[in-house]
Amino acid sequence: MNVDEKAPVTADGLLWDGVVTLHGRVEHRLAKALQSRHGLGLSEYRALCRLSRAEEGELRMQELADLIGLNQSSVSRLVARLETAGLTRRDMCPKDRRGVYTVITDEGRAAQRDAAPTYAATLTEAFDDAARDPALASLLAVLRP
Repeated sequence: MNVDEKAPVTADGLLWDGVVTLHGRVEHRLAKALQSRHGLGLSEYRALCRLSRAEEGELRMQELADLIGLNQSSVSRLVARLETAGLTRRDMCPKDRRGVYTVITDEGRAAQRDAAPTYAATLTEAFDDAARDPALASLLAVLRP
């Protein structure tokens, strides 16, 4: 291919570029707001949200990894940080002693509840800003009718 030739771009490629751009912008704003106002990382907040909605406030480590989009080793490090902060604790599965659960604590529920308004407001602001960006407006119109 000649250096001056542009690679062909498909409609799906353009759509995906928009999704990736939107995702990056929103993630950055959410992470910054949660860290600066609540001392929580975005993955930590998401883990607390999933745990707070789970039956009995507990999930197997692999379930949590799947729900928040992390691999097993990353979720293990995440849960270790949450445990150190007193926001979760580990528990063994009563039926399968090899199965490890992470369980949200009362402190974890309080941290999630305290951070939820910041998360919601920041998400709305990020979407509002993206809707005003000509490159993302049509994508936001579809995702957020």
